[in-house]
Amino acid sequence: MYFPRVNGVSTSIHTFRHELQAIGHEVIVVAPDYPQPSAVDEQGIVRVASRSIPLDPEDRLMRRRALQELPARLGTRAFDLVHIQTPFIAHYAGLRIARELGVPCVATYHTFFEEYLYHYVPFAPRALMRGLAREFSRRQGNQVDALVVPSRAMLSALTGYGVLSPMSILPTGIRMKELAGGDGAAFRRQHGIPANRPLLVHIGRVAFEKNIDFLLRMLQSVRARYPDVLLLIAGEGPALPHLKKLVHKLSLDTNVMFVGYLDRASALLDCFRAGDMFVFASRTETQGLVLLEAMALGVPVVAIAEMGTIDILKAGKGALIATLEEDAFADAVCRLLASPALRRQLAVEGVQYAAEWDAAKQAQRLADFYAEILAMRAVAPARESGAYAVAGDRID
Repeated sequence: MYFPRVNGVSTSIHTFRHELQAIGHEVIVVAPDYPQPSAVDEQGIVRVASRSIPLDPEDRLMRRRALQELPARLGTRAFDLVHIQTPFIAHYAGLRIARELGVPCVATYHTFFEEYLYHYVPFAPRALMRGLAREFSRRQGNQVDALVVPSRAMLSALTGYGVLSPMSILPTGIRMKELAGGDGAAFRRQHGIPANRPLLVHIGRVAFEKNIDFLLRMLQSVRARYPDVLLLIAGEGPALPHLKKLVHKLSLDTNVMFVGYLDRASALLDCFRAGDMFVFASRTETQGLVLLEAMALGVPVVAIAEMGTIDILKAGKGALIATLEEDAFADAVCRLLASPALRRQLAVEGVQYAAEWDAAKQAQRLADFYAEILAMRAVAPARESGAYAVAGDRID
């Protein structure tokens, strides 16, 4: 996946691509084509013919014949390394290209599939889908020369699966220069939200694993103390119909607003800035990049610290850390709504803290990791020519 598909993986690829180029590296992105046009610069992007996926209409499946033609399209460039960013078809295509080129292959494990897959195959037993997720994660993780993981929790999970490939914790940084500006007052006027109305903002893919159900139930407790509170949900995704039904079931129709996808360079920044705070309750986030983006824009955060967000959320660093209990989370929200001074304090802290996650620093760390893998490969090739194979899992 890549833009125009908007999510954390696309953002991570985009960020590392530009920062690696800025320090002198050449980066070619191989990504599926999409029916809608992309707003990103297409220079250095090789689009592969693809088709829709029945159970996941937002994503694309690259066509086999187009992938077979890919080496010829890449030409005679002297590639040093292949970096896989998504599993399944893209994973095996990346392995095959790396084998043909005789170069190392690295992968980033972006998504905690153990807590993800069963949402998209609801007719299969949850335990079965979790088991399958662990097994394919183990196999695919052991097929590459090294893995990049965005958090300590993800490293621990993959180690528990039996992944033996070298792993490096390397979160995506943020490009502070892209997170400047934004007109919250204009956004409120555009959407008919009074300037003094309490506004909670959630931005991201509207997916089941984001735990937005919890935020809606929590909102009931906040509404008891702030009757005109509004939760604004920006984004699209498979959980949207379910959430709209739940809003009606909970009688929150006047307290929730869905605004769909927003342009990242303009309306999205305005949306962040419009909120009194950013709320987040995902338990499966491998990093939680959106939390840093909110902080960089001076928006206080209320969120739970689980999985990857543990590495980001720190006391006194732009956020209130809440527990995954509706009344307790609502108490943190109400505490922030009741104190403009606390909101200002967290806003200042958040901007300073977000700057520590500079994307340029993270890209240099990634380049250094690439160099380590190349050096290891030069001493002792991690994969023999022929088929990549781990524990009998043949991929060609």
